[in-house]
Order: sequence, then structure tokens, then C-alpha cells
Amino acid sequence: MTQPANTTRYDAHMFELARAGDEVAINNLVIATQPDIRRYAKLSCAAANVDDAVQETLWLLSKRIGTVKMLASLPAWLFTVVKRECFRVAQKAHLLKGAEDIDGFADDLQLSHRPENELRLDLIRAIQSLPEHYRHLVLLRDINGMTIEEIADELNRSRESVKAQLHRARLLIREYLI
Repeated sequence: MTQPANTTRYDAHMFELARAGDEVAINNLVIATQPDIRRYAKLSCAAANVDDAVQETLWLLSKRIGTVKMLASLPAWLFTVVKRECFRVAQKAHLLKGAEDIDGFADDLQLSHRPENELRLDLIRAIQSLPEHYRHLVLLRDINGMTIEEIADELNRSRESVKAQLHRARLLIREYLI
């Protein structure tokens, strides 16, 4: 039986030593996984949040590697952690921006009172700042006017997956605009 392609890059012995708490093995595993973590973060995060998400994920990997039971589950575990960290970093950035407002609603009001041409330019910049897969979904849905079902069929994804990713893309756009 063959291993999945992405688990063969990691040494099984090093993984087991890292799980047992060996500092050298943990450091080697962190170094070995960093390219994958960065790639996952580029797919899941807004460009400005990639480095923070990578750093947090690497730290969590070094502290929680013992919770990963099998080498084959390491890539999925890393991807889950990266997605969660991207979301957490984005939320933190949003909360810090919102903390500057006394009533918490000033950011939304600023958007509604901005000149249309200025808002349009910011919207274009926001869409351009999205990771490629989110940008593609937004363009298909909001610019080309495709339905969720049409997008799911074209991209060979589930309807739920398209809806979730489109929702995340719109949250990132809103975060950018605010």
C-alpha cells in the first residue's frame, strides 16, 4: 500500500521522535513543514496575514506535535491549523481596527458615506488582495453573475464548499474595506 504523496516528504522516524518530545526532531520537522504551511497560508489567508499565520502555525506545531497520531494525518492537521490561524489573525486585525471606534459602528458608517468612486477603487483593491481561489469565486459570482450551482459544477466542488468559500471571500473583502 502506498503512502499519500504529501506524507513521503516527511521522515517517519523524525516524526516519531518529535512526537516523543525530541527538540532536534521538532526543529527539523518545523523546518521540513514550513514550505507546506506557507503554501497553505497563501491559499487561506489575506496576503497581509500570511506571515502571522505561518508563525503561529509553526509555534503550534512545535508545541502540539504530540497530539498528531500518525504521519499520514500531519498534512491535514497542518492545513486545519493554518485555516484556523488565518481566520484568527484576520479577526484579531479586525478587532484592533474596531477598538479605535468608540461605539464600534463607525467603520460601517464610514463606508456608507464615502464617495462612490473612492469606494469602487477600494473594492477593486480589496478583490485584488484576495487569495487567487477566493478572487476567482467572487469574480464568477458577483461579476459574471453565475449561480452557486453553476460555479460548483464548473469548479467540480460541492455547493456547500462554494458557498463557504464565497462567504469567507466576502468577509475578507469587508475586512479590507473597513
